[in-house]
Amino acid sequence: MAQVQRMSRLMVKTLRDDPADAETLSHKLLVRAGYVRRNAAGIWSWLPLGKKVLDNISHVVREEMDAIGAQEVLLPALLPKEPYEASGRWEEYGDLLFRLKDRKGGDYLLGPTHEEIFTQTVKDQCTSYKDLPVMLYQIQTKYRDEARPRSGVLRGREFQMKDSYSFDTTDEGLAHSYALHRAAYIKIFERLGLDHRVVSAVSGAMGGSASEEFLAPAAAGEDTFADCPNCDYAANTEAVTFALAPVDGSAHGAVEELDTPDTPTIETLAAHLGVPASATLKNLLVKVDGEIVAVGVPGHREVDLGKLGEHLAPAVVELVTAEDFVGRDDLVRGYVGPQGLEKVRYLADPRVAPGTSWITGANQEGKHAKNVVAGRDFEVDAYVDAVVVEEGDPCPACGAGLTLDRAIEIGHIFQLGRKYADTFQLDVLGQQGKPVRVTMGSYGIGVSRAVAALAEQTADDKGLCWPREVSPADVHVVAAGKALQTELALEVSEKLAEAGLRVLVDDRPGVSPGVKFTDSELIGVPKILVAGRRSGDGVLELKDRRTGEREELTVDEAIARLTADLT
Repeated sequence: MAQVQRMSRLMVKTLRDDPADAETLSHKLLVRAGYVRRNAAGIWSWLPLGKKVLDNISHVVREEMDAIGAQEVLLPALLPKEPYEASGRWEEYGDLLFRLKDRKGGDYLLGPTHEEIFTQTVKDQCTSYKDLPVMLYQIQTKYRDEARPRSGVLRGREFQMKDSYSFDTTDEGLAHSYALHRAAYIKIFERLGLDHRVVSAVSGAMGGSASEEFLAPAAAGEDTFADCPNCDYAANTEAVTFALAPVDGSAHGAVEELDTPDTPTIETLAAHLGVPASATLKNLLVKVDGEIVAVGVPGHREVDLGKLGEHLAPAVVELVTAEDFVGRDDLVRGYVGPQGLEKVRYLADPRVAPGTSWITGANQEGKHAKNVVAGRDFEVDAYVDAVVVEEGDPCPACGAGLTLDRAIEIGHIFQLGRKYADTFQLDVLGQQGKPVRVTMGSYGIGVSRAVAALAEQTADDKGLCWPREVSPADVHVVAAGKALQTELALEVSEKLAEAGLRVLVDDRPGVSPGVKFTDSELIGVPKILVAGRRSGDGVLELKDRRTGEREELTVDEAIARLTADLT
């Protein structure tokens, strides 16, 4: 028998107005409907209704992880410094890491992710190739000291996450484990009712040979992804590439110096010369682990520092400051050009291909140069996709114009390879009696983030509208006020529970029917059953929360209809 939740006894307090600090739809509705409450910036309490939704998502995740043979464990959230120091992430995570000391002065952290600890666990437990492959997972609270926690539970400092890890002795085995997780993730998000895209991604500081993200399109999303309307290509904008295509530059004339006073920006230069910005070469100076590096892109495009940072990870990328020009006569602020840069490494976007000609800085105050040809007048040390992707950029697969959409990252999978196995010398005895280095995969799902993503995608102007699999109940029974109606509502609720349905019944005394109806739409259970004006005849009104369709049914008909929906 399923459970009947009586709102007269349930700790739920709905609000008529949006929270003052709420910007996103999910933030507003999860608070107003009584699912969560804020304790501090980025720290949230999950109230009874919210905890049920969170648990329902975790249940789906567990079922699909178990189905591919993964084994659930629970590792500590409070972790020693040493494993993260060994991997380099004690420093790489920087201010994102919650660090603390115990009473004896020992250093610890609150885990943001657990590659190091899982690697040590398998090293301790698995010694032979016969012990592998193995896939382990946990659903646990993670911690990141976000500089600007926002959007409710979408970006918190404490959050629920499923992280799993695969361990294999061969690259082929890793590819198989990765494929199992990929297929399981698609099933999970389909069961949850999440509209999602699987897109190519960059591995960044995680390392490894392959990486894909699972994105839920939503206006509140913090990720931007590129989608091709002509083929099945989709990628995070940080992973979109542009093909390097050298051209014949033999027809270009010799380099010519130009007097261009007071033109330190692309806009002032283009206006002074009467040329489009696309004819100019922008050279942005950044510091990569403290070393000054120049990045060349066409003048009408912007450098994507996040994308650049992902490609150069784990190195730290930051903009230069005025102090960095002190004592550097070779760097003339606002007039830097790649020709003659001998002490600076030069990176360029593939659009700055060999043979292309540019107007760019002449490395002298008030001077620029034209007919500066890549490959003739300057060399590119390395090509890196560095520009901000724009609507209409060519699809790397078919050449059609890309479209851009906002999305929420709900999952990420990596083929890590042997990065952490090398760090912790994770070997097993192979079939030939010799040590074999293990190869790993890492796979994450944002469980609490999925709650917000679902709210963003499914809510309407009346409130939340949950898919049945994650809803806190299958049916919301509303007693429209009088004793007879309340009696019928409680009676039918018990019968529905006996039939296996999860029931939320609004039997609150002294609450008007209008408030109850408004709350039923705000809370978002997929079916609403009202004991109203025809209760004396044993007739109820069944409403579909999503479509708004209504029909009058007897008690037996309502039970039959709702029970049929479960099968």
